Amino acid sequence: MTTTIAKKGTKATLVIRDARVFDPASGIDTRTDVLIEKGQITRIAPGKGNVGDAQVVDGAGRLLLPGFVDLHAHLRSPGREDEEDMASGTRAAAAGGYVTICAMPNTDPVVDNAAVIASLAEVAEAEALVRVAFLGAISRGEKGEHLSDMWDMAGAGAAGFTDDGRPVADAGLLRAAFQAARNVDLPLSLHCEDLDLAGAGVMNEGTVSAQLGLAGIPATAESADVARNLEIALYEGARVHIAHVSCARSVAAVEQARRAGGRVTCEATPHHLVLNDESVRSLDTGFKMNPPLRGEADRQALVEALASGVIDCIATDHAPHASQEKETPFEEAPFGVVGLETAFAVLFSELVAPGAVSLEVLVQAMSANPARAFGLPVPAITEGQEANLCLVDIDEEYEIDPAAFYSKSRNTAFAGRKVRGRVLLTIAAGRMAHNIL
Repeated sequence: MTTTIAKKGTKATLVIRDARVFDPASGIDTRTDVLIEKGQITRIAPGKGNVGDAQVVDGAGRLLLPGFVDLHAHLRSPGREDEEDMASGTRAAAAGGYVTICAMPNTDPVVDNAAVIASLAEVAEAEALVRVAFLGAISRGEKGEHLSDMWDMAGAGAAGFTDDGRPVADAGLLRAAFQAARNVDLPLSLHCEDLDLAGAGVMNEGTVSAQLGLAGIPATAESADVARNLEIALYEGARVHIAHVSCARSVAAVEQARRAGGRVTCEATPHHLVLNDESVRSLDTGFKMNPPLRGEADRQALVEALASGVIDCIATDHAPHASQEKETPFEEAPFGVVGLETAFAVLFSELVAPGAVSLEVLVQAMSANPARAFGLPVPAITEGQEANLCLVDIDEEYEIDPAAFYSKSRNTAFAGRKVRGRVLLTIAAGRMAHNIL
């Protein structure tokens, strides 16, 4: 598997003084100094000694965390660079504390062959501020009819495969995809949705949809497909990652499959963990996403599953859209919201600060766990490691302002929300990617 990163610029040399270094995967939680030389962590110890020409950053007790890893981001390149591109998307990622992101293949053209991956890797090396891994499509053109060239894409560095945004409805094709992915030991990341059950729904099916008169998408449209896909994955002994789970029965199916020995990981998004379908009463298209925001019982089930480790990864499903596309009636607007720049602050404020989820669980789910799930470099704050970390001020309260986003798009579900936890500095692959100190 290959990840790419901009090669311009020099490796960072700096000392971060007096930060709270918190890395659960490395077993470290202490207030100390961290010296980084030419992009490598060379010393973690208190001391005011001579550090040569190193830039000095005053950590002031702020949190120094392993950088985050996002398994589900849409960079819209190639094809819709007006909404996002490699430079803007990775700049947004760096501002959110991310050091690695996985780009989805539902672009124009679809990433379904090795040549497209190779082309994107060249763009990433020239423009990206953080590592970018690419997922290849499961089926050609994401049409669900014929398998893509998975073997060749694996050779070109694909980190996994997905028909993101579209379920693989043909069970035989899905079984063949699991077999192909197993042969190259890569995961399938599955958008789970029974399209016949989902119908023409635009939000969660329930009391709110009935009162608004909007067509609903029942939770069973997701959970039924999750159950089927896990059964096939178990039978084939393949790696499977369930994308953006949104309801309790999906979580239960994941837990059951894992107990049965399945090689199963799954992700939840910040918006599904924090919001419910009551938000849709405003008919603000910033709350339209697929899967839709569910009822409160499902949201609470997701939080409990994250706290217990059943949900092991947080992903943003960062989905930029042009303003004119979202500024339409709710029924007509496209699904999806951006999330790279708000994920940590929203989850820290809404889940960690109130005590629903520990900081350790959140950091693991945003960093080491997703990296391991897809075989990506695991960020670690340990001596001798390449610097992949972020400095966060969890005491700083601010209001989310979409106009200040580095992303080209503004379609957030959290506009105007007051949060705590601003990312001040991000070092990705040893290079300074974000610094607002």
